[in-house]
Amino acid sequence: MAFDIGSVRAAYPALADGYAYLDGAAGTQVPASVIDAIGAAYRAGLGNAGGEFPASQRSAALTAECRRAVADLVGGSPGGVILGPNMTTLTYRLAYTLASHWSPGDEVILSRLDHDANVRPWIHAAQRAGATVRWAEVDISTGELPAAQYADLLSGRTRLVAVTAASNVLGTRPDVAAITAQARAAGALSYVDGVHATPHGPVDVAALGADFYATSAYKWSGPHVGAVIADPDLLETLRPDKLMPAPDSVPERFEQGTPPFADLAGVTAAVEHLAQLAGRAPGPRRQRLLASMAEVEDYEQGLFQILHGGLAAMGHVTSYGKAARRAPTAYFTVEGRTPGDVARYLAGRGVNVWSGHNYAWELTGALGIRDSGGAVRAGLVHYNDRSDVDRLLEAVAGLAG
Repeated sequence: MAFDIGSVRAAYPALADGYAYLDGAAGTQVPASVIDAIGAAYRAGLGNAGGEFPASQRSAALTAECRRAVADLVGGSPGGVILGPNMTTLTYRLAYTLASHWSPGDEVILSRLDHDANVRPWIHAAQRAGATVRWAEVDISTGELPAAQYADLLSGRTRLVAVTAASNVLGTRPDVAAITAQARAAGALSYVDGVHATPHGPVDVAALGADFYATSAYKWSGPHVGAVIADPDLLETLRPDKLMPAPDSVPERFEQGTPPFADLAGVTAAVEHLAQLAGRAPGPRRQRLLASMAEVEDYEQGLFQILHGGLAAMGHVTSYGKAARRAPTAYFTVEGRTPGDVARYLAGRGVNVWSGHNYAWELTGALGIRDSGGAVRAGLVHYNDRSDVDRLLEAVAGLAG
């Protein structure tokens, strides 16, 4: 069936303000079902988990259902879903824990393609352990991250490979499965940043070969909650710092402090929303998610071809990234204008975009544009339509000359 963009957009109250929300790479709007789920959780009454009374038991149930929903979204096990405030916080927490097993002379491999949240935590962890950081480089002419280079980077001392499943500025989707397979053969763990990949198509952590897979619900129509998914058996081997009375079970031992129970209800609602974007088909939620997100990917890629082609046809625009597989994200500069000026101009015409390095610190440095203001980023998600793209293209065309 055809992707019903009209019905999809109608589910998002914020879109009624008339703006073209092309800022989804920094965070999406939420549908009414997510708003309602969060409100309903508060209205029902919540208590801290572990109590004997109904409000406490509701919180425990919301947490358990959130783990099941996230596991269904990415193809993991609910018992391996670590929940937290955001991907950055969780990555720092896991980096600190993993590095406690590292020794001087051990190595970690990072990528210049990644968001800094999958770079800096590992650099800091390596510094504390006396480990060496090695770099996988980006082909600047294409924006690709060649998987073949990992054969030369890996060694018997490699402890971890951190890599993104999709660049948050160029959209590049590297061959993660090929990279993680090489890491596993060398005896190293892999930590995959799926924050920018998860909203744009089906995810299967097993097929990716990810030992750890990180995602953020606010990038796929949920509230500000992060998650890292791993095999529960792997998590059992790790001992993070925690309060003495806090649970010692997996995955709870990795979750510091009281979680936002109502927001966890919103995460579950967001997963349910994604599962029915292609229609309310029967079947298990995981099956529905795979079908729905495949439809999302096809729809977004068709729209992105219009956006990318329109920008490429403008002589006063320089676009970055030519990877064969890309998330629907455009990163570009306009001749004679700073990226900040372009973003302000577009905002004045009802188009929401971002400018700057967008935390792709290493990548924008390698591209040679970080210190001059980076570039403009326009990212598509499943609720964008042709009118959003046309408005952006018309506004950018007006900046010629």
